[in-house]
Amino acid sequence: MINHLMAVFNLTPSDPSGFILMGIPGLEAAHLWISIPFSMFYIIGLMGNFMILFVVGKEQTLHKPMYLLLCMLAVTDIGMSTSAVPKALCIFWFNLKGMTVGGCLTQTFFLHTVYTMHSAVLVTMAFDRYVAKCNPLRYTTILTNTCIANLGLVGLIRAVLFILPMPLLLRRLPFCANHFIAHMYCDHIAVAKTSCGDITVNRMYGLVIVFLVIGLDLALIVLSYGLIIRAVLRISSKKAHQKALNTCTAHICVMLISYTTVLLTTLIHRFGEGIAPHVHIILANLYVVLPPMLNPIIYGVRIKELCDKVGKYTCRI
Repeated sequence: MINHLMAVFNLTPSDPSGFILMGIPGLEAAHLWISIPFSMFYIIGLMGNFMILFVVGKEQTLHKPMYLLLCMLAVTDIGMSTSAVPKALCIFWFNLKGMTVGGCLTQTFFLHTVYTMHSAVLVTMAFDRYVAKCNPLRYTTILTNTCIANLGLVGLIRAVLFILPMPLLLRRLPFCANHFIAHMYCDHIAVAKTSCGDITVNRMYGLVIVFLVIGLDLALIVLSYGLIIRAVLRISSKKAHQKALNTCTAHICVMLISYTTVLLTTLIHRFGEGIAPHVHIILANLYVVLPPMLNPIIYGVRIKELCDKVGKYTCRI
């Protein structure tokens, strides 16, 4: 009976004791050098996003829908980078490559959930700009702080419901002798590829997420900005044209950075079999460090009211 219980609870072919994250295969000798810009991007991103949260929280005049959306974006940026970067730095600096199954599946869930929530915030921001430019007289009645909070809650529920099956699908896979993940964090497809079983369902579900979440969100954003541009072109004043487009430039830049990196990563993971593994991994890392670092910089520069408030608190410090 004791032997039977030990056999049940000990390591079996379908239940590995843990995974080994390889970092960037082929560039192991350069891990320390790669960690320098990687850690700098992470620190700059944390400082910028926490600064936005601090300034908006302290300034009553910024308690408006647009700035609440910026805070939601900052929270998702912090969550996305923090879900992946600390473990990556442990690999770079201390060669700590091991990760438990539970830890790996938890990281997969949080990383993908936060990114899905991030995408929902970008859609809400596009809707916010659409109402502000195309229906300005009703802006304060349509988009209240309560409305923004409810939209954020809906985005969070959607993210959890869509991403929860991912770790469950990974848990059912048989993991035999190959526990090595050619990545710096536990991405859904990267973990699935270590299985010795059929991962067709995992691949299909990943594509469903891409089309239903990223594809739909991107289509809604393009539609919103298409309507904004059409409304702006109807304005006769060139100065009004310039002012209207300037307020949307920051949002467009952020969305291009966010969606370009994640779409490239997703497509290369599934269809780029001939591309070198380190290219996969470097692109995958860009979408967890680049948007969180650039978003606060872009908004801080392009939105004058926020820029002034940040400058005020920076001078005090």
